[in-house]
Amino acid sequence: MEDKHLLKGKVAVVTGSSSGIGAAIALELAASQAHVIVHARSSQAEGERVVAAVREHGVESTLMLADISDPIACQRFIDEAWQWREGVDIWINNAGADVLTGEYVSLSFEDKLEVLWQVDVLGTIRLSRLAGERMIQQAGVIINVGWDQAATGMEGDSGEMFSTSKGAIMAFTRSLARSLAPNVRVNCVAPGWIKTAWGEQSSDYWNRRAEQESLLGRWGTPQDVAQVVGFLVSPAARFITGEILPVNGGFVGSATGPSTDEQA
Repeated sequence: MEDKHLLKGKVAVVTGSSSGIGAAIALELAASQAHVIVHARSSQAEGERVVAAVREHGVESTLMLADISDPIACQRFIDEAWQWREGVDIWINNAGADVLTGEYVSLSFEDKLEVLWQVDVLGTIRLSRLAGERMIQQAGVIINVGWDQAATGMEGDSGEMFSTSKGAIMAFTRSLARSLAPNVRVNCVAPGWIKTAWGEQSSDYWNRRAEQESLLGRWGTPQDVAQVVGFLVSPAARFITGEILPVNGGFVGSATGPSTDEQA
């Protein structure tokens, strides 16, 4: 965005923003002069580092810890967010369970799917509805995070899990936009191959695949996603709602590969 003060005075919440895409979004919104609530489930030290980086843009920031798979914690999180600066203008549902590299990596397929359902899907739905109930009285913007290949399909355990969870979020986004219109805009970004924690340690197979499946021939970065989110929450996108916007460098199509996740 050319005008780096488009969000001056706005209050934004970015869930799952202690690292990766969430941290990049928090910094992008801060660069546009929004005050930012950084969120993490339990990563306090990492979250505080993002808070410090956000404040370098001359805006206010605070860290809130909450397990969004817990309905009571979600309600408390919403209450505290609205109390911080007497309202929230922008809500970004970025938080998601890391079942590829994190603490859940050794779980069975069904257990991983259950974690994704509780955190990614129910957490997003719960927070969106709670935030929407408050925003609809005035105005606001909600952004959810999906996955580009949820619409086309991808082989293997990861493809099946993420198409299920992220596909649900994408479908929910379209319906929520109808429920909250015209006061609240609701959109979804659908990242493709983005170099987050998993991408940083991925095998040569997955590196080649990421490059081959993008017309631009490269991995995306968290900043690529963050800049699209920055546009969607800005006045420049005031006539856009109920949309799923892929951020994938132009998806070429599924490369030929194994039907298991043994390379992941």
